[in-house]
Amino acid sequence: MRVPTPIPRQVLSDRLAALVDQGLLRRVAYQVPGQHQRSEYRLTDAGLALYPVLLALIDWGDAYLPVTEGRPLAVEHRGCGAEVRLEVRCADGHVLAPRVMAMRPGPGARRRSATGSSSS
Repeated sequence: MRVPTPIPRQVLSDRLAALVDQGLLRRVAYQVPGQHQRSEYRLTDAGLALYPVLLALIDWGDAYLPVTEGRPLAVEHRGCGAEVRLEVRCADGHVLAPRVMAMRPGPGARRRSATGSSSS
């Protein structure tokens, strides 16, 4: 299904090319009989790994930018049709809300000098 967009075609082409260059999408050629060859874009493993981020953005939009007519996009499990929900869990299985989580420096963190540049 083709959805009209106010974004100029060249901008979309540039953005798709950037996503391909970054390894999030791959271009796959296809051809409908009687028509010229075209490309479709499929998610790579790196692109698929962003699904939780996309689900979080959808949930945020539903909560903070609601549409009067209802959710503009519903995500469901193909196997049973149930709604997909995003949860954050700790390694012990507890479902977490943002206010009960803490971020701390990890093993790859670097100290910053007084000038703001990182040092080894």
